[in-house]
Amino acid sequence: MSKFLQCLRPKSISSALGLISPVQARAMSATPKPVIKPEIKYAKIFINNEFVDAVSGKTFATVNPTTEEVICQVAEGDKADVDKAVKAAREAFRLGSPWRTMDASGRQNLLLKLADLIERDRNYIASLETLDNGKPFSASFAVDLDLTIKCYRYHAGWTNKHGGKVVPMDGNFFSYVRHEPVGVCGQIIPWNFPLLMQAWKLGPALAMGNTVVMKPAEQTPLTALYIAQLAAEAGFPPGVINIVPGYGPTAGAAIAEHMDVDKVAFTGSTEIGQLIPQMAARSNLKRVTLELGGKSPQIIYSDSNIENAVNFTHLGLFFNQGQCCTAGSRVFVEEKIYKDFVELATEKAKKRTVGNPFTDVDQGPQVDGDQMGKILELINSGKKEGAKMTVGGNRVGDKGFFIAPTIFADVQDNMRIAKEEIFGPVMQIMKFKTDEELIERAHNTIYGLAASVYTQDIDKAIYLSNSLRAGTVWINCHNVFDAAMPFGGYKMSGQGRELGEYGIEAYTEVKSVIMKIPQKNS
Repeated sequence: MSKFLQCLRPKSISSALGLISPVQARAMSATPKPVIKPEIKYAKIFINNEFVDAVSGKTFATVNPTTEEVICQVAEGDKADVDKAVKAAREAFRLGSPWRTMDASGRQNLLLKLADLIERDRNYIASLETLDNGKPFSASFAVDLDLTIKCYRYHAGWTNKHGGKVVPMDGNFFSYVRHEPVGVCGQIIPWNFPLLMQAWKLGPALAMGNTVVMKPAEQTPLTALYIAQLAAEAGFPPGVINIVPGYGPTAGAAIAEHMDVDKVAFTGSTEIGQLIPQMAARSNLKRVTLELGGKSPQIIYSDSNIENAVNFTHLGLFFNQGQCCTAGSRVFVEEKIYKDFVELATEKAKKRTVGNPFTDVDQGPQVDGDQMGKILELINSGKKEGAKMTVGGNRVGDKGFFIAPTIFADVQDNMRIAKEEIFGPVMQIMKFKTDEELIERAHNTIYGLAASVYTQDIDKAIYLSNSLRAGTVWINCHNVFDAAMPFGGYKMSGQGRELGEYGIEAYTEVKSVIMKIPQKNS
């Protein structure tokens, strides 16, 4: 068969990830100046389209990871606040309510209006995201906001298109299938892509007519609360969207265990993901979907375009400070080109700039001190176990949670850095000889979220993509997303799918209706 076409050489963060078209990339080449000190407008719990204090009166600090300074105090929700939010969501979902009687096109218009409002405030929202999360403003603006807006618009299109069907059945009966909303959906989102993960959850839930109680990550609650206010401005009825910031063991657990929550969707660590179904089972056996961790392999064959492979494996690991569930941290390189690849990858990592995310840098800080400490501890384990560190391995500066881009070569499969999800800017490069050996080693993990294959041989590309047990396999690229493509993992990387038609199905109940047809007397 013909040789496989190569992806274009990356020209920018956005185009390299395949996130925007060349036309959009050119339009965004002059990224606007960020709002260095964005005003904190909302820091309370959002219930019934109003911001309220926590029942307990407690607050917690959200911290700027660049400076380690407190940004503001945020209302700390717990079980009492979740109860209030669920009650509001249940009331908004009752038969006869404005939300339940709204036409599908009405829901579509609200989602489109929300997307327009996010686009209107794009610069401020991107700045707020960078302040609270630490990712470079260029990425917040051109990647996170772009995908967030597209996600809401994509799901707006599904509101009046996910119909049922008429089913011919035996006998004198008229039978059809209806798709109905699940009900009150509890949603728990992570800190690595706060805006985008909120959109991945709210988009399908609202499109299908559900109501939502959402807990944002305690590290990054600010943009979630701002979007809630935009939803109210767009015209979503009270109680449809409720945002309860707080901690996992209190607010998160209360959502997972609540008897009046019909579904819970969680994105986060596998360790916590294992607890969510147990909590759900203890209450009402609510439906559960999980998007969890990964230890994704990136596989580079000797016939690949090595420049393209170096560029994409670099972005596949280092993008978003390495804080991606799909991070391609296990890089398997065919023996023939192993030495050259290590040298090129190392040189590229050395050129990666780290610093204040409001300036022109490639990499900002990790999200908090706990995450930084975990990454540094795993880096030290790699040194102790004999991996060859070719670059990095240290904290950058003494203020802020910055870690130098780090690469380990000659990594063995039994090392901790090859087995554990690091969730930081640490790449592990390993050598392979044969396909059989490679596939066995690639599968030697509890995870199965993603993988990528670099080769010009389409036969090899399809063989590997069919063989790898992963929810997404990229060929000659990595971390290319679209709201129309389902996302999720095999094994301990999760249950169910988000995005696309498969993600829509997770927010619907299927009802069979069978009606006896009267027969005329002969």
